[in-house]
Amino acid sequence: MPIEDLDPAKLDARELALLVKATPAGELRGLMTGSRRSAVLDTVVGRMPGVFRGDRAGAMSAVVHWRIGDGPGGGVDVYEIVIEGGTCALSAAPRRQPKLTLTIGAVDFLRMVTGNAHPIALAMKGKLKTKGDLALTAKFPQLFDIPRV
Repeated sequence: MPIEDLDPAKLDARELALLVKATPAGELRGLMTGSRRSAVLDTVVGRMPGVFRGDRAGAMSAVVHWRIGDGPGGGVDVYEIVIEGGTCALSAAPRRQPKLTLTIGAVDFLRMVTGNAHPIALAMKGKLKTKGDLALTAKFPQLFDIPRV
């Protein structure tokens, strides 16, 4: 399937991870700056509560904002995740003050959440920027079951 025809809702997490792994960066960039961007991001971020590990979160209470860049015209999409009482939920719109803000380009985000890039490596290369609670920054990737490819 050509990546530009991607319907992420029709792929499970592993299938999406394998497709991302097999797709060259230029094609992923085209996808993430094109008309399918919102569908891809909404689906991928929308799945986060389903792969959240509440047992690892304990009594944590936090609001996390994802700022995903490289949108058409230099745009940024912002998603809000609320972790509370061992659960993870998406907010319809970012309204609360975040405890942690994660800023990343769209291709790197897609690679990271599909298990094709490691968050620590991205942060060390300056591709994932964090602002806020350092302890939460370190623990955040462990709160989700990321596909293994």
